[in-house]
Amino acid sequence: MTQISEAKKGIITEQIKEVAKSEKIDVEIIRKRVAEGKIVIPFNPIHSPKALGIGKGLRVKVNANIGTSREHCNLDEEVEKARTALKYGAHAVMDLSTGGDLDKIRETLLKVVDVPFGTVPIYQAAVEAIDKYGSIVDMSEDDMFNAFEHQAKQGVDFAVAHVGVTRESVERLKRQKRMIPMVSRGGAFHMAWILHNQSENPLYKNFDYLLEIAKEYDLTLSLGDGMRSGAIYDSNDRAKFQELLIIGELVERCREKGVQCMVEGPGHMPLNHIESNIKVMKTVTREAPYFVLGPLVTDIAPGYDHLVAGIGGAIAGYYGADFLCYVTPAEHLSLPSVEDVKEGVIAARIAAHAADIARGIDVDIDNEFSKARDNLNWKKMFDLAIDPEKAKTYREKNPPMEDPSTCTMCGKLCAIKIVNKYLREKE
Repeated sequence: MTQISEAKKGIITEQIKEVAKSEKIDVEIIRKRVAEGKIVIPFNPIHSPKALGIGKGLRVKVNANIGTSREHCNLDEEVEKARTALKYGAHAVMDLSTGGDLDKIRETLLKVVDVPFGTVPIYQAAVEAIDKYGSIVDMSEDDMFNAFEHQAKQGVDFAVAHVGVTRESVERLKRQKRMIPMVSRGGAFHMAWILHNQSENPLYKNFDYLLEIAKEYDLTLSLGDGMRSGAIYDSNDRAKFQELLIIGELVERCREKGVQCMVEGPGHMPLNHIESNIKVMKTVTREAPYFVLGPLVTDIAPGYDHLVAGIGGAIAGYYGADFLCYVTPAEHLSLPSVEDVKEGVIAARIAAHAADIARGIDVDIDNEFSKARDNLNWKKMFDLAIDPEKAKTYREKNPPMEDPSTCTMCGKLCAIKIVNKYLREKE
């Protein structure tokens, strides 16, 4: 069984019930949208994470990427990153490891992470191909599919498949005058394989086989953004939309076969392109959940790309993106540290919440906070804050001396205290 196949039969699974309860939405609405493929609940029974709904009408969710590289591999550090991501509110965690014992890393993280856990199986296939054959482009078709099945058996809940990188889309990319042709690592692996072997992407060519694997484990497929733009100059170009058209057809095949799927995109993109990108994506895929990286709205802020992505993510969420893949301050520079993970999660959560407010969701939390601020109720404000620790630290390192109920910005000149004394006392 899969969540979508059960929903199509009219069956309300325990996970659908949990999502309906947490989102405060009628359970039948959730079931119907899962059946239509407009909501996904990544849930591999082997892992059995907390039920999480991603898609139409739900709160915008946040994913945190962690993982080793061939340059730096420390399992204890990755475990700490996972725990940090969860502590600060990530709704899902992905392991993008390419260095060290990949199976051990994944098995360890699956035990730590109690929310949906995602991977990019082609990474393991590529790393093992280098070790076995000396080159990524020499991996076999079986190597690719085996990586998906192997990771699904370990308990992975959702996995990226770059099925839109095909011979057709690669040919268009060759003709496209992009400033940066491709920045997707998985997409680059497939592009190189296609060109070297002069053959079609196996995951696209034998997509039905991939669906069989996914259905057996209720592995949600995240149809990858191999053609996402890596420069705002390349935003919303023909290569990206060519990939999206291919993926749109594959979304329908997922739904027909009872496999949950979401769609990835769009990369670097100026603010004025975000609305059109999401509207086209939602139209082509008939409202499949949209999993976005960023969008990153400027290229010139290395060290601050978590803020760049937060700006784009808030706007994307408002226009219909469902799942924000966080970006850390280390993006484009290095493997992120534990502190980078924290900063990335918080920035993405702020973006997601800002989008939710604009869509009329969870406004009451901000109203409650504002009442606490009006009452100078610092404890209540800290309790409601996205990052209470940081808020407390600022206040404690520079406490007010004149009036403990205020802060050092204003002290006795506090506008709220003056208003309360002269406006409200006169009422």
